[in-house]
Amino acid sequence: MTTTILLFDLEGLRQRWGWLLFLGIVMVILGTVAFFIMPAATIGTVLVLGWLLVISGVVELIQAFRERKSGNLFLHLIGGVLGILVGLLVVTHPIAGALAWTLLFASFLTVIGIFRTVAAIRLKFPHWKWAVFDGVITLGLGILLWAEWPWSGLWFIGLAVGVSLVLRGWSYIMLALAVHSLHLPTAMRQAA
Repeated sequence: MTTTILLFDLEGLRQRWGWLLFLGIVMVILGTVAFFIMPAATIGTVLVLGWLLVISGVVELIQAFRERKSGNLFLHLIGGVLGILVGLLVVTHPIAGALAWTLLFASFLTVIGIFRTVAAIRLKFPHWKWAVFDGVITLGLGILLWAEWPWSGLWFIGLAVGVSLVLRGWSYIMLALAVHSLHLPTAMRQAA
């Protein structure tokens, strides 16, 4: 029964493989463009994140008034006001926002890299050397961001968005081609 449901979904996906391929190609193109204009991609991403903070702050304020009887009004109000203020600061000062986001990423990558490396060395679980490799690379990226700051604030987020778009687009292209070349049993095709 589960196999039948899965094959029905694959047949529907197979019929729309062209859209997946198109989406993948568009994402690869956009990611490649982001590589060439990393500062602009960084600023654009920061502006989107700023507006998302503003919108989430407004939603938090609305939630505050919906929850006023439960005793959580104050916490929701603080979260909403801070979300709006920080979002507006980022939107009105996108370069400073990019620098701040890059510092947050540098701190996160440095701390996570140290923890992964130390934990893998101490625990020595199966294939622990891969976790050490991951931790060292993550730590190295964090140190690189710190060493290159403030200049890394102008390119890092754009580079990260570009890499993400290219990899996600490439995976969509591969999925589309795999689904297109999928050969389903004739009985399954007729049932769909």
